[in-house]
Amino acid sequence: MLQINLFEYLEGSAARFPDKPALSDESETLSFSALLSRALGVGSALAGRRPARSPVVVLAERSAAAASVLQGVLAAGCYYVPIDPKTPELRLAAILEQLHRPLVLCRDEAKNAVLAAAPEAECLGFSYCFAAPAEAELLAERRAGLIDADPAYMIFTSGSTGAPKGIVIPHRSVIDFTEWMTDFCRVTEADVLANQAPFFFDLSVKDLYTTLKCGATLLFSPQSCFLFPPELALFLDERGVTALFWATSAFHLLAASGALERRPPRALRIAALGGEALQARHVNTWLRACPGLELANLYGPTEATVDCTAYRLDRSFADGEPIPIGTACRNKEILLLDEELRPVPEGEVGEICVRGAGLAKGYFGDGERTRAAFVQNPLFSDFPDLIYRTGDLALRGEDGLLYFRSRRDGQIKHMGYRIELGEVEAAVTAEGAVDAAVCLYDGARERIVCVFSGRCEGPELARLLRRRLPKYMLPNVYHRLDGLPLTPNGKLDRAALRGRFVT
Repeated sequence: MLQINLFEYLEGSAARFPDKPALSDESETLSFSALLSRALGVGSALAGRRPARSPVVVLAERSAAAASVLQGVLAAGCYYVPIDPKTPELRLAAILEQLHRPLVLCRDEAKNAVLAAAPEAECLGFSYCFAAPAEAELLAERRAGLIDADPAYMIFTSGSTGAPKGIVIPHRSVIDFTEWMTDFCRVTEADVLANQAPFFFDLSVKDLYTTLKCGATLLFSPQSCFLFPPELALFLDERGVTALFWATSAFHLLAASGALERRPPRALRIAALGGEALQARHVNTWLRACPGLELANLYGPTEATVDCTAYRLDRSFADGEPIPIGTACRNKEILLLDEELRPVPEGEVGEICVRGAGLAKGYFGDGERTRAAFVQNPLFSDFPDLIYRTGDLALRGEDGLLYFRSRRDGQIKHMGYRIELGEVEAAVTAEGAVDAAVCLYDGARERIVCVFSGRCEGPELARLLRRRLPKYMLPNVYHRLDGLPLTPNGKLDRAALRGRFVT
């Protein structure tokens, strides 16, 4: 029978493995039946407040409670919008304003902060939702009217105009990806996964939905583990973790710490990484500590539903040797096109363009941006067939594999997140004490550099920006100048600033 709704994964595993642990964090462990019951309660609390296909914002930390709320939103036939609970007030207000008086679910203690950012929003605490009686039949009727093209979730990412952009992902795209991911990584009910990515980062889709589909167990490793790598290595080993679907930066962090040599995770069988370039020297550290570990390098933008290419490392790589991003995931196709959207000759660099079932619906409330990024496939002119222009450049090597090269525009990858430097600049120039600003990325040192002129100093500006930008988007270095250089046509001379402040 054709699966239409993501919530069916939880229903199926609850029927097959009712008493098996599904989600576990520092404060609680939920079996599949308990998770289903809680999700139905949350869905019932929403049913009378919002119609099906409505967005519901969830301030979602990495926890079993937050994961159950996300499933509750799906149970109600709505789609969830996961937001970092630590999102600065002004950025939260900008997101909520786009959603037109949304319903917000959060920890009880966060309600005042939400209402301060958006007084017109309706806000419910988790405890209220958990206490609601489950109305399973009502919720089933609501979901019965949905199709797999309806939204499942929306992720807000950085936007070049200064406003966060919401990427709408339908059920079919996530189902298609999850079916491929479980096959590619051979996930079963015997697996124990360790979550690393927060829910507002689409990397978390991998471990959440493979767990719910297969009846595996998902552990939420304590945040402190990522501050103390030896504690993280101990956690992975003691809890018998078998699979990691992590951001590449976290994988690198543990490799560079030296903790693996002292306490390798002995049950670990596979690590699938994504979010930024995988470095061979860190791969080799892991393989020395965990001989036989299977590794996969995955690539993809949120607009293509998590990943669109994959490469299972099938040979050794010397330190410093580039690792390919592989070939297209099942039911997706990769085109390498030039600026005129023509296929590039074999071996030449082109823009990665994606087609297939994984494409997003587009950008929430922004038809112009959607039409610019999701365009007609130039190879097919006789019928509508969209491709997504990623803005990433790659080439196909003689081995037939794709190798990532760089970005085509001002978007960067920093700490695993895609960031539009334009949004960072917009936040800087929004401060009244700043006259002009340019933000640059120093890739060699992995840092965002802010060069500005105005009536404040770097430390003061850094403090002010914490109200506007999440931590991962904040500049790492500030340089104050009396005035910024201009080109002959009166534009900010970015090239001159790059030559001066970026290595």
